[in-house]
Amino acid sequence: MTKLSRRNFIQKGTFAAGATFALSQLPKSLFAEAKLASVPIGFQTWVVRDDIGKDFTGTLKKLSAEGYTLTELCSPKGYGGGFEPLAKIKPAELKKMMNDIGISCPSCHFGMQELNNDLGSRIEWAKEVGLEHMVCSSFGLKENAPLKDYLDACDKLNKAGEKIKSAGLQAGFHNHSVEFTTRDGKVIYDEMLKVLDPNLVKMQFQTEVINLGFKASTYFEKFPGRFISSHLSDWSTSKEYVPVGKGVIDWKEFFAAAKTAGVKHYFVEMDPVTLKESAEYIKQL
Repeated sequence: MTKLSRRNFIQKGTFAAGATFALSQLPKSLFAEAKLASVPIGFQTWVVRDDIGKDFTGTLKKLSAEGYTLTELCSPKGYGGGFEPLAKIKPAELKKMMNDIGISCPSCHFGMQELNNDLGSRIEWAKEVGLEHMVCSSFGLKENAPLKDYLDACDKLNKAGEKIKSAGLQAGFHNHSVEFTTRDGKVIYDEMLKVLDPNLVKMQFQTEVINLGFKASTYFEKFPGRFISSHLSDWSTSKEYVPVGKGVIDWKEFFAAAKTAGVKHYFVEMDPVTLKESAEYIKQL
């Protein structure tokens, strides 16, 4: 999650075969300028958490009108607060409410405590909501926790990830800035990647760490296949929020590297006033 917010078609049959053949005959140059307009753009609900609890469908309709077709929830049971009213809605109904607006929810954030102590019910809820990914949003460690605590938590997440995979879902881990600080001269995130099983736990990269000198594209290229999604935010040279495309991040480089990384979903996570302009920029790339 972000520093500002928290510590953030081809059809089957004869026609399809004919269409595939026809496409194959077209010059490749026609696809060279393909835009991201076909890439579903999502938003993380944390940034609209206060509105979500008061008017869930109204908030989603507003963001749908701004160009968003995906969302990432925060576990209502684990997060409480603005998400608490969602815990009273049956997960299948919650899924229908989102889909009726034209928004899909492939991913949700869960606290490590949920994954350690209540994994069975969380998996059941995730499947009924229609999730693909169950992402650990934080280990919940003390700010000055030693590296060993992070690596021990990675072992626990691997175990949870094995059960999540057996249920047909994918576990993930979402970084904050703290994972890009050092312990004993080692970057915590780099050491975590050595312990987390790439088959059981994929990574969700938060671009905010550009403020610490770390580029998403560097990790995407260095660790292909290790990532499933990313949180997008852009920053000025003075480390202030700006809409995606108005800051220091090279987004063309980012999206090109993301393909190598295996990223499937993109969730913008910034001040709500920047969401519309951010979606417009991404779609015109």
